[in-house]
Amino acid sequence: MKKTAVLLYPQFSEYELSVALSILMQGRKPIITVGLNKNPIKGESGLTCVPDTSIDEVKINEIDSLLLTGCMDVFALNIDNSLVDFINLAERNASVIGSISSSPYLLAKAGVLKGKKYTIGMTEENREKSGVFENDNYSEELVVHDGKLITARGRGFIRFGVWFGKALNLDFDENWYKE
Repeated sequence: MKKTAVLLYPQFSEYELSVALSILMQGRKPIITVGLNKNPIKGESGLTCVPDTSIDEVKINEIDSLLLTGCMDVFALNIDNSLVDFINLAERNASVIGSISSSPYLLAKAGVLKGKKYTIGMTEENREKSGVFENDNYSEELVVHDGKLITARGRGFIRFGVWFGKALNLDFDENWYKE
């Protein structure tokens, strides 16, 4: 069975991944954590994770989905060509991409949001300042599903996780995750 790649970077938001990860576990969907490198990564609440692999070493043919979480300051991430290249490679192979909070910025930077409806946990001012978003496609909805893309604002992490699991056709008990 192919895996869901969970992209981690400094100051990643642990809680935004919690329900999606639980649903992946319950649905017996294997995951692989992917870092910018293989060094330990500290999340926004202080949890330190050691990624299974790096964006340069991941075997892209082993993944069929991508999960991105927000982070404290997405603009502070070192967004170089290798991260954008990884997102583009993953997008070509993925049947589902889930992106929550500020992380749709990374998808937009990679051109993945072009022509797609999306939402993001970012102010209008920051969206405009970034220069990478199509404002006509922005939605105020808590969670937006357009094709293989699922985007959400951070406070929608429960619904986001459920939608991600359903998009992957996983067998899980949705009653575990009542809002």
